[in-house]
Amino acid sequence: MAEPLVGILVGSASDLPVLQQATAILERLDIPHEIHVMSAHRTPDLVDEYARTAEERGLVVVICGAGRAAHLAGAVAARTVLPVIGVPVGADHLGGADALYSTVQMPRGVPVATVGIDGAVNAALLAAQILAVRDPEVRVKLHEFKESLAEGLKL
Repeated sequence: MAEPLVGILVGSASDLPVLQQATAILERLDIPHEIHVMSAHRTPDLVDEYARTAEERGLVVVICGAGRAAHLAGAVAARTVLPVIGVPVGADHLGGADALYSTVQMPRGVPVATVGIDGAVNAALLAAQILAVRDPEVRVKLHEFKESLAEGLKL
């Protein structure tokens, strides 16, 4: 398997089912990726190390999914120049609105591209589109994917 281009971080094991939807899309598009569970609150040193070394390890985009306080995407974006895509994960409390606000309301200079609540599929597609800017093979696969949507095929 090729070295991962997309890193996926999940704030809690309970959020893993949502973010596994992103891995399914990346696998469908043959994009090498990795997925890890780590929390900006419970394992901040691990998150810091991951974010600071992401670029030198060859990652191009990082997807971060977390619920409730959802600080993960912002913590990563503060420590890397790579594009970070936030996936607010819905929860019993507030229906995921708290995670959405925590992910999308970033201070100036620390951007996080944020998809909708539980939007891991769109996060993976956005990551693929970022890669497609420089990779014609990914661009072709995205065209094929869009055609399959037009034909009514399921994700």
